[in-house]
Amino acid sequence: MSMFRQLADRTVVLFLGVGVGTAMGYAFAGDIRDKVAGEPPAPPVQVRAKPVKAEVVAEAAAIECAIPFQPRLIDAIARGDKVRIGVFGDSFGDGVWAALYHQLPTRDQYDVIKFSQQSTGFTRYASLNLEDHVAEQLATQHVDIAVISFGANDTQGVMHQGKFAPLLSPAWKDEIGARIDRYVGLLRKQGAIVYWVGLPVMKKPSFDADISGMNAFFADRMKRIDVPFIDTRPMSVDAVGAYAAYLPDPGNETPRLIRANDGIHMSMHGYQRLTGGLAERIRHYIGEARAYAARGGMTLPAAASVSTSSAIVPEPAA
Repeated sequence: MSMFRQLADRTVVLFLGVGVGTAMGYAFAGDIRDKVAGEPPAPPVQVRAKPVKAEVVAEAAAIECAIPFQPRLIDAIARGDKVRIGVFGDSFGDGVWAALYHQLPTRDQYDVIKFSQQSTGFTRYASLNLEDHVAEQLATQHVDIAVISFGANDTQGVMHQGKFAPLLSPAWKDEIGARIDRYVGLLRKQGAIVYWVGLPVMKKPSFDADISGMNAFFADRMKRIDVPFIDTRPMSVDAVGAYAAYLPDPGNETPRLIRANDGIHMSMHGYQRLTGGLAERIRHYIGEARAYAARGGMTLPAAASVSTSSAIVPEPAA
């Protein structure tokens, strides 16, 4: 019965994951739809970038393993408990969760938990204060690893010290940066290593310009607080650096659908494409933690002074 239940659970997630890629673009209840509805097809977005090499991922994973492991994680591994990976974000975060759920399965002692919620963002505290919300979520359950992906709903101004701050203005960056710092701090306080997954290239040029600027802001903020930033833009463009709905996998010339029809979200395969390097990075980190726990946790894994802020970034375009 337990095997049947697990299979049924996986099947539900598979269909949900597909839905994430194809239907979730319409789940913003007006937040995103107005950015694409009724507009003529956009010209290709010229974003020159190269794919991420495997050795870059391995190098970044090694940096995390140079940090002393959290006692809670080592104790959980020693007890044989599953590693708890929480995914936080908006509807794009839902897709990241679905992809990681399949890439880090229960049979390998991972528990990938969905904390993401549609129509949320750091500029939308009037609807949902993300800091209060994550504090409530963590009050009843902990996570060993936190994966965050916000931003698709945040291409708007925000109030700062009683005045309106336009998108990406200095005041906007001060307000949103402070909110992000507190949010990450809450996750770290309960013992999680944190990753931030950036957004891919968008189909509509004006929206992509906003997202590109926001990604740069997120990457810089993560660098300041030593959080690895996963740059997904190079993984979402074709050979000339343009937006593409279909892209081939490495070693395979046959293109596969990676984007949803809205030009914002991904297909299930697209989300797996964006998170494949992160999944491998997490597996490497947890593998080192398990080896450390097997040794009795007596020897710290290298110097603790190494920063975890290394982002997975592409090689510069030729």
